[in-house]
Amino acid sequence: MWKDFFYFSKGQQVGIIVLLVLIFVVSVVRFALPYLIPSNSNAFDTNFIAEAENFKKSLLSLDSIQQAERQRQFEERYAAYRLNYRKDFFSKKENHYQLFNFDPNTADSATFVQLGLKSYVASNILKYRSKGGSFKNAEDFSKIYGIPSEKFNELLPYIQIDEKFSKPSLSPEKKTVKENPTSLVELNSADTTLLMQVKGIGKYYAKSIVRFRQNTGGFFSVDQLSEIYGMTPENLEKIKPFCTVNPNLIEKIRVNSSSVDHLNKHPYINFYQAKAIYELRRKKGKLHQFGELKTLSEFTEEQLKKIEPYLSFE
Repeated sequence: MWKDFFYFSKGQQVGIIVLLVLIFVVSVVRFALPYLIPSNSNAFDTNFIAEAENFKKSLLSLDSIQQAERQRQFEERYAAYRLNYRKDFFSKKENHYQLFNFDPNTADSATFVQLGLKSYVASNILKYRSKGGSFKNAEDFSKIYGIPSEKFNELLPYIQIDEKFSKPSLSPEKKTVKENPTSLVELNSADTTLLMQVKGIGKYYAKSIVRFRQNTGGFFSVDQLSEIYGMTPENLEKIKPFCTVNPNLIEKIRVNSSSVDHLNKHPYINFYQAKAIYELRRKKGKLHQFGELKTLSEFTEEQLKKIEPYLSFE
């Protein structure tokens, strides 16, 4: 075999020698490399696993991203509402207005401006009075164009109507009929006209009661009238004896078929509570009774009592 080597040309012999040398060098490096470079495989594995866990924790599900986007849009809309609709009449710091007792039948334009009303609203009041109009009760003042309901509720405790402008008192016989009606007003079915038959419920309160009923689905207790914006404890005590509630007329939310957005539309259920109900339903497949919601940490006991009349588990 070695004799055959000498039959190759000189260039072929050099090539064979170089190839053998390379093979030898590679073999030596292969066996010596593990001894020359210390192994850090355990540290590498530990670092890799830690980085992988941190990466997994940083991931957000598509559903979470959508929730965050809806929350951001809600906050933007709410901020825009406060900026566009409330700052003109309710920023005392900016407008420097004061609240004090006044009679809209005798106050001048300067008085109305001091109370925080715009100059054009004060002009509307004076025009109304110049044409023979007068305010017989506080609710009449809310009819002036340019006075939003929020501003009227702010001024309501300070309105004092002189007796000469107030409506003539009813005769004893009619007064008895008014204060002692033969039938009570049912809050879940009465329209504004019927509601205004109750002493203490004017046009503004009647509209607010109907609006509250539409937003919540109905009244389960007469005491919920205290949630009407501007309702004073004194007026509530005056109204309560003439009102009743039929809980069977409440429009209920179908828990097992409603979306998160539908649940969140109810005034008593915020977004996180709606999401918790939805996730519980998805986990169990179907909710059969109200008691299953008591496991949710998003609700307090008082909050659960308030929403129970509005939920259906059919």
